[in-house]
Amino acid sequence: MNAPLARPPLIAAAENGDMVAVGRLLAEGAKVDAKDAAGRTALLVATQKNNLPVVQRLIAAGGDVNARDITMLSPYLCAGANGFNEILKLALASGADPNSVNRFGGTPLLPSSEKGFLRTVRVCLAAGIPVDRTNDLGWSALLEAVILGDGGRLYGDVVEALVEAGADQHLRDHDGRSALEHAQARGQHRVLAIFRGEGAAGGPGAAVIRQAKQAEKAERYEEALATVETALARYPGDADLSYYKGYYLHELGRHEGAIDAFEAMLAASPDAIEFHFYVAYAYRAMRQPEAALAAFDAGVAKQPAAQFLRYHKSNYLRELGRHEAAVAVMDELLARDPGRYDFAFHKGNSLRSLGRHEEAIAAIEVAIASDPGNPLYRQHKAQSLRLLGREAEAELINS
Repeated sequence: MNAPLARPPLIAAAENGDMVAVGRLLAEGAKVDAKDAAGRTALLVATQKNNLPVVQRLIAAGGDVNARDITMLSPYLCAGANGFNEILKLALASGADPNSVNRFGGTPLLPSSEKGFLRTVRVCLAAGIPVDRTNDLGWSALLEAVILGDGGRLYGDVVEALVEAGADQHLRDHDGRSALEHAQARGQHRVLAIFRGEGAAGGPGAAVIRQAKQAEKAERYEEALATVETALARYPGDADLSYYKGYYLHELGRHEGAIDAFEAMLAASPDAIEFHFYVAYAYRAMRQPEAALAAFDAGVAKQPAAQFLRYHKSNYLRELGRHEAAVAVMDELLARDPGRYDFAFHKGNSLRSLGRHEEAIAAIEVAIASDPGNPLYRQHKAQSLRLLGREAEAELINS
């Protein structure tokens, strides 16, 4: 048996955020693209930590923004999937391949649309990433935003950005349904208004919001915030203006202020559960996972049958590496909607991360039964079989 690879000191220094050690090791001739046992470079590790100064130093030393680990993740793809916008911009300026895809066959535009990272969506679109590229689930960025979003204010803006970039609302997924049909089935009135070309914002603050959005698109967030705050003094109960105040504060890094704005809206309209999502993501940005998870749970308690908050809670749990908890949430989702092969697929991935490969295979077989022509599920089943030492069975799947 081969001895495990020794972990390069540069990777340890990058993970610890030790800029002095990173500089010293590079000066001593450390290989900038050396990998650990998981195939990660120091640059990927620093990206996963969202440590911009270390990332800048490693790229300046020749770090490859397209170098992949064993899960096909690169620094560029990682930055886009996690909303690390400054690193994403740097990666794009440093030779990132805008057509490269993750293990699900998606560009960074897809996970950023799925997770509601509006600013990241705009960065991806400005970089020329194809708007209608589909992943191995058969979903485009627009389909992801509709199917995995809630049709609320944030996801309405994601959809609007995609539509303005030319996204096809009639493009069909593996089930033969378009984003338009999914939005109709889910009663996403804000999204449907965008598809009709009417725009999402209404009410007395609509004209102000359009003005603020123009500043936002140019990343002039202070100007956008000032615009909506002035209007709020005149229309203090306007839910759309309250949302944009919180959103712009969030993008400016003033997360406590954003939470105050969102929670004030919840106090005024307790059933507006989308604001629990915004609170959760503010806490996520502050790296306060327990508070973020509590915000998700508060929304779930109000609408136990709603899938949206449960799904995004599971997403966050996977991001935190809490796969046992993520599996439990996926089981809740599958109990309510057994036909969702994407839920079964995500459950299988978490089970594999836990080393529970037989259970992972069983979960992925549910996905295969729902969508037998999808090569992505067969590939992931084959990976679990290999991890169990069942190489011959894995080869049969791929043949």
